[in-house]
Formats: sequence, C-alpha cells, structure tokens
Amino acid sequence: MNLIDVVEKKYANPNASKFAEFKTGDTIEVGVRIKEGEKTRVQAFQGTCIAMKHPGQMNGHFRVRKISDGVGVERVFPFHSPAVESITIISKGKSRRAKHNYLRTRTGKAARVAIDYSR
Repeated sequence: MNLIDVVEKKYANPNASKFAEFKTGDTIEVGVRIKEGEKTRVQAFQGTCIAMKHPGQMNGHFRVRKISDGVGVERVFPFHSPAVESITIISKGKSRRAKHNYLRTRTGKAARVAIDYSR
C-alpha cells in the first residue's frame, strides 16, 4: 500500500461520506465542532458556498460566506476536517459559475443567488 494512502486513511473524516452533495451557489449550514475550555459543542454556520476546491478529495475544501450584522464573514472548511460535523443544504442556488467571488462586493438584494427549483 502506498504511504500516501495510509496517511489519507488515518486522517480521513468518517463523516465526509455522509455529507450532502452541494455545489457553489447553494445555501448550506455547516455544523462546526467548537471547543470551549473542557466542553465541546456544535455551532451552525449558515451561508452561501462561494468556492470549492478539489471536492471530496483529502486536500479539498469549500468556502462559505454569510453577512453578520452588515459585515461579510467567510470561513474555509476542509472536507476532511474533524471539526466539520455535518453539512445540510438549505436551498439550491441557480449557478453557472465555479466561484462566486463577485458576491464580496455586493450588498443587499444584489448579493443573493437565485434559487433553482428544478434541482
């Protein structure tokens, strides 16, 4: 067995195979495990997926953006991070782009992605 396969098998997130299939433009909710002192809890981070890189692979990650009190907040989540507990799809976006970096400069209604009812 290849050494890279051994490392990937050891550090792979067992929850990654259970995650919902999503694309850029979708509004998703990511359950993130947060450690505060001795306690751990799962906190929801809901926003629009604006970028994905190597989906499903060991080095893959996705970027989620939300507006919180008028300030844009982005977080990058590796697919195989042990901190990512769950991913649920809130709404499917009608998207024809691989990356939605243009949403960073838009505010209000212009910062929305159309909902795709056919998917």
